[in-house]
Amino acid sequence: MPEAVPGWRLVGFLDCLDDWAAQEQPSDDLRVVVTAWVLTRFDDPYAGVYRQPGHPNLWYGVVPESSDGRRNVVVCGYWIEERDRTVRCDSFATLAVPP
Repeated sequence: MPEAVPGWRLVGFLDCLDDWAAQEQPSDDLRVVVTAWVLTRFDDPYAGVYRQPGHPNLWYGVVPESSDGRRNVVVCGYWIEERDRTVRCDSFATLAVPP
């Protein structure tokens, strides 16, 4: 995995967060958790996420501490373009954790 250097540019995260919040109606606390996680992408967009097989620049992962107590977690997918140090959000979703 490439070593991340501070200074990544985040694109589309606010719009994706707004879309997710409008659709899922998360609690204010959960919105804060997810927003705080997004800010960590500025320093290291590779931290805690996995590359999507078959898509060399698509990464996804569970937002830590995003469990709602009902076996659901928030996940995020985004594209990392190393050439211009851009992280472009694809989507946020709330998914059920399998039993």
